[in-house]
Amino acid sequence: MNQKKSLLILALALVVLVGGGWLLYGRLAQGMPHDQLAVQDTAPPESGQPAETGTQPPQPVVAPDFTVYDGAGNAVKLSDFRGKPVVINFWASWCGPCRSELPDFDAACRELSGEVQFLMVNMTGGRETRESADALIQAEGYSFPVYYDLDQDAAITYGVYSLPITLFLDKEGRGIAQATSAIDRATLQRGIDMILPG
Repeated sequence: MNQKKSLLILALALVVLVGGGWLLYGRLAQGMPHDQLAVQDTAPPESGQPAETGTQPPQPVVAPDFTVYDGAGNAVKLSDFRGKPVVINFWASWCGPCRSELPDFDAACRELSGEVQFLMVNMTGGRETRESADALIQAEGYSFPVYYDLDQDAAITYGVYSLPITLFLDKEGRGIAQATSAIDRATLQRGIDMILPG
């Protein structure tokens, strides 16, 4: 009888502990910002001399180039899109947060076709295969352009170690903003507004 009583008390304590943890998490999460959009670091003007205080503000840095592959296997460089604002999204089909934001990227890509170039860079390699990425795209009916990082050139160039990551580049190829987790449609639009010509 005492053993049953002890097990019941232990089970109730576990329920209280898990429930309390869940409530605490909910309250703490309410105070956390949900907008992960951050303005990119900038570099001083390229004059070779440090900028004087009160003169020219620092300029955004041109994003490093990388090579990925389109659906036909053709090599595509980031620099191929210079002259147009670019949104780069690093994703994988196994990544839950990536999957949650893909519908917003697809809708934005459809709406802004011709104004903004979307590079949906699939982190192909390891547990992600081209087949698994293609299966997700087909199943969901996405129409955004998918590029495959078969050589991990983009991942290495940008130090991608977690997913998703989204970069916003202006038409000169300069990094303007970055988000390092899943973003909602409003945050995606804010990033796009930052790179569209005024």
